[in-house]
Amino acid sequence: MASSSDFFEIFATEPNVAAGVSFARYMELAMYHPTAGYYTRDFKRVGRDEKADFFTATTFSPVFGELVIAAAAKLLAPAKIADYTFVEVAAEPGAGILRDVAHPFAAYQTISYGQPFVFPAKSVVFSNELFDAQPFHRVVWREGRWRELGVALHGRHLREVELPEFSPGLTAYADRLPKTAEENYHIDLPVGTVPILERLVGPKWSGLFLAFDYGKFWAELAQHTPAGTLRTYHRQKMGNDLYARPGKQDITGHICWDWLEDGLVRAGFGETRVDSQESFFMNQAAETLEAITKAETSSFSVRKRMVMQLLHPANMGQKFQALHALRK
Repeated sequence: MASSSDFFEIFATEPNVAAGVSFARYMELAMYHPTAGYYTRDFKRVGRDEKADFFTATTFSPVFGELVIAAAAKLLAPAKIADYTFVEVAAEPGAGILRDVAHPFAAYQTISYGQPFVFPAKSVVFSNELFDAQPFHRVVWREGRWRELGVALHGRHLREVELPEFSPGLTAYADRLPKTAEENYHIDLPVGTVPILERLVGPKWSGLFLAFDYGKFWAELAQHTPAGTLRTYHRQKMGNDLYARPGKQDITGHICWDWLEDGLVRAGFGETRVDSQESFFMNQAAETLEAITKAETSSFSVRKRMVMQLLHPANMGQKFQALHALRK
């Protein structure tokens, strides 16, 4: 792992940084710069203690892993799960969901950030909160038109600015924007999810694509989230200062499920489906859920509490969704 660098010194070398660069470029550097990025620096990000910034479903292993195995077996049937390799993309170091689980797959592999995406011919390609941390472009409706928001650097201070025109990465999506909107309506466009999906499904592997994340469909992003969806996580607290602690706090937003579904169909997958995390496991892993419930006699057992966190609507059950599709 490379040693950390000063984010501001790196950002200062960006072309036109005094006038402003796209938010997507700022987020790319803050999240993934080889030596100053949040996901490339060597520190604890995920966990339930105060030293970590946030926790995810993977925090509740081995139960989460057991439920994913059961769901994968049901979705792949009548094919044999033992013929497939389970590949987890963007797993935290030493924190894969099957790390503590006896699994029935042919093999278990993890791919960390920065590693190439290589998949066996028959694979279950799994990710948990991979897409929500990809770079977003930001636009706002002001004075009768959409304007792209960027980030400018003055000394060691970052400020939000309006860019004079759409940056190249946003231009391809301009025709998707609504023709009109309420004044100061913000849309955070998860443009970075599309190329990473293409990297995942471009290789001609067959099997199951399974992604857990939080997102919305385009109609809701474009019409019912006037403040946008981007926020930050630092020391288990959610915030909205996107420019504080660059490279040292998580920046995340809601992805667009329509775009991922369209990408899967273009890559030759069959019917796609998005379910709440609760609904997905209730439908695809019911027998495993029942077995956990029966085996744990105490109503306050650790494993039951894990199930409650993963499924209850007030916890992760409705906040997160699961997208799945098969390719033969």
